Amino acid sequence: MDMAKILIVDDDEAILRMLEKFLRQEGFDVATVANGTIALAKIKAYEPDIILLDINLPGEDGLTVAKKLRLENQNIGIIMVTGKGDIIDRVVGLEMGADDYIAKPFHLREVLARIRSILRRREHTAVYDDADQNGLLKKTLRFNDWQADLGARVLTGPDGNKVPLTSGDFRLLEVFLKNPQRVLSRDQILDFVAARQWEPYDRSVDTRVRRLRGKIEKDPSTPEIIKTVRGEGYVFSTQVEVSS
Repeated sequence: MDMAKILIVDDDEAILRMLEKFLRQEGFDVATVANGTIALAKIKAYEPDIILLDINLPGEDGLTVAKKLRLENQNIGIIMVTGKGDIIDRVVGLEMGADDYIAKPFHLREVLARIRSILRRREHTAVYDDADQNGLLKKTLRFNDWQADLGARVLTGPDGNKVPLTSGDFRLLEVFLKNPQRVLSRDQILDFVAARQWEPYDRSVDTRVRRLRGKIEKDPSTPEIIKTVRGEGYVFSTQVEVSS
């Protein structure tokens, strides 16, 4: 199996060298960049599997890099690196399409756990055709006038056009499609989607739900498909059918 490729983007030379050395010792192919503008060019040349992306960068900042990257590539894993108390940066990063975040100062083993978590999800997606355990993995599911092809990981809108989703957003949609008309707590959703140790009062799931609503709801401000159940979580309120 090929080594996973990790691109580290940070303007702190000490952090770059520390992460580079550690991740190479763990068996990864690693490249480093210290500038956001240069990072975009490096991504095209290096084609990483995962990017560790600091928010505060010279050139283009990490949030801008994440936004531009997601417009071009839905498959690269993005882990935003934020300051300890930067809750707003975390939320905005997730809204820009990041898969996860980690706050400075961090432990190297935590970084490794986040990377492996994303790689496991990518691997799980890649072997869907060989892992039809519950009879739905290769199916196309319909809800309202939408279609979600779980094997190809493609969402098609009522107008017949494909709607781009990040891997994390599609996973969230998949969780709802497999649990229709069932109230899911935020903790349950985080366990299904993030596959990482969640923090008490973690509201990142709200950001993910809001982003998905923006894709599939006619009016995201008054959602009809993904509804909030106050004090409990969310429910996918519409009927889901398996396409014949």
